[in-house]
Amino acid sequence: MSIEQDEKGRIEDIISAFLDGLWMERGVSDNTLAAYRTDLMHFAKWLSQHGEGLETAGDSHIRLYLGTLGQYSTRTLARRLSSIRNFYSYMLREGRLTVNPSTRVEAPRLGRPLPKSLTEEEVESLLAAPDTETLLGLRDRTMLEVLYATGLRVSELVGLSLTQLNLRQGLVRVTGKGNKERLVPLGAESLDWLQRYLQNGRPDLVANSGSEAVFPNRRGTQMTRQAFWHVIKRYAGLAGITKPLSPHVLRHAFATHLLNHGADLRAVQMLLGHTDISTTQIYTHVARERLKGLHAAHHPRG
Repeated sequence: MSIEQDEKGRIEDIISAFLDGLWMERGVSDNTLAAYRTDLMHFAKWLSQHGEGLETAGDSHIRLYLGTLGQYSTRTLARRLSSIRNFYSYMLREGRLTVNPSTRVEAPRLGRPLPKSLTEEEVESLLAAPDTETLLGLRDRTMLEVLYATGLRVSELVGLSLTQLNLRQGLVRVTGKGNKERLVPLGAESLDWLQRYLQNGRPDLVANSGSEAVFPNRRGTQMTRQAFWHVIKRYAGLAGITKPLSPHVLRHAFATHLLNHGADLRAVQMLLGHTDISTTQIYTHVARERLKGLHAAHHPRG
């Protein structure tokens, strides 16, 4: 049974009044308002087909409705419930209802999205992409090597100054979020590239600027995060990497590959500069998927 024309018009008026109030209170975008309207009209149609209306529905109806949306993602279900909750909060404020039926409906749990990463082979291709016979190519290869070896945030990488490097001990001192300082090993490979670049590349880049930046731009001043993002995109194209790539993806690869090779989660937490271990735990899922793939590919009964 479809919503009768008169009833449908009445429901549209109620929803329009709610959306007008939402726009005036929060200034939400037209796209958000359109999404709310679609969600609520869909819910109202389902209620009508089950002999109920927006003003008479209870929490059991909302649960049943959400249960029929199994083909949708958890994120979509959460958005639908958010639309319904906001609508009933409005109805309660306006005195059109005495109880908000949605408050007793638990929101679906949103899993944290797995960070995008690169395979070790893709990282090798990316690192080999710059032409190290050129000044900027040598700088870029060194930046990529340091980023992959340390897992620095892009802001930490482009903001590095000479005083933060300890080449003798092979460490870089980083001040991350919340002004928290940490020491990160450079590793033999990136240390070799860094020493080569500091001797044969950087002096020419800063010849006329006197900058303390480890990785200056072609004008000898500190590179921006956006500029390095473009650098990575260009080398991804040269390396034949088609997946979306950013400096942060190399940070993810750093963490994932460490765990794949048996690193302790607490150690990875310290290297990344995460205050909370739960932030680092997302990488265990990535590593677990990698191990499952290896098992499936190589075990005789995989």
